[in-house]
Amino acid sequence: MPDHCDTSAVLIGGTQGLGLAIAERLIADGCRKLVVTGRDASRGETAAAGLRALGAEVHFVAGDMAVVADAITAVDAGARHFGRVTALLNAAAATDRGSILDTTPERFDHIFAVNARGAFFALQRFAQLAIQNDHPAQAVNILSMVIHCGQSFLAPYSASKAALANITKNAAHTLRRQRIRVNGINCGWMDTPGEDLIQRKYHGGGDDWLAKAEAKQPMGMLVKPPHVAELASFMLSEASGVMTGALVDFDQTVSGAYPE
Repeated sequence: MPDHCDTSAVLIGGTQGLGLAIAERLIADGCRKLVVTGRDASRGETAAAGLRALGAEVHFVAGDMAVVADAITAVDAGARHFGRVTALLNAAAATDRGSILDTTPERFDHIFAVNARGAFFALQRFAQLAIQNDHPAQAVNILSMVIHCGQSFLAPYSASKAALANITKNAAHTLRRQRIRVNGINCGWMDTPGEDLIQRKYHGGGDDWLAKAEAKQPMGMLVKPPHVAELASFMLSEASGVMTGALVDFDQTVSGAYPE
């Protein structure tokens, strides 16, 4: 079972959906020192207040992962408040739609800035501080099943998450002798507030979109954030031992399988 009593964590994209569920799970597993980040200051402060009510010291830092300085500032905030940062979650994401035929350079650059570049430099700063202070550390990058291909309307998003998958494995290889472990979770279609907005904005979803979607799934549900949070907590703890460079598919669809 994960034990986070000595964990000081920075959760980038930790104010809603999966990021917030992971923050709650870390607290349930003993973590008492967290920094959470997000673009929406009002939502962030509300999320931080709710997490404090669970018994942890929580600081909210407003920031946009498309801005490298904001990614670095978030990690530095954890070091400033807690003395060191032993756990990093990269969960922020831009999910704008676009295919190979209609994606603009501006949209492509924005998606990559948030999903790959921002995560890269947050991880870089996290590793630099851990090496400087000579302590073990764990990072988890939230990826997606789309790294294996993705839908036609998710071309730049899929490419950005595939880039983050390589960043995850490359960093894991580079940092292993410094006792810094880096792993990733390839999430499937997930039931989150963000997904609700996407379904309504891009796909004509009504109030019943979730019920309709879940009725078609093999296990009768979409991926639920608390389930993924259990795995993330394990990866961010010493309970996961020497595990590093792993990309875990968290879905009910098996990549590479075909209808029979």
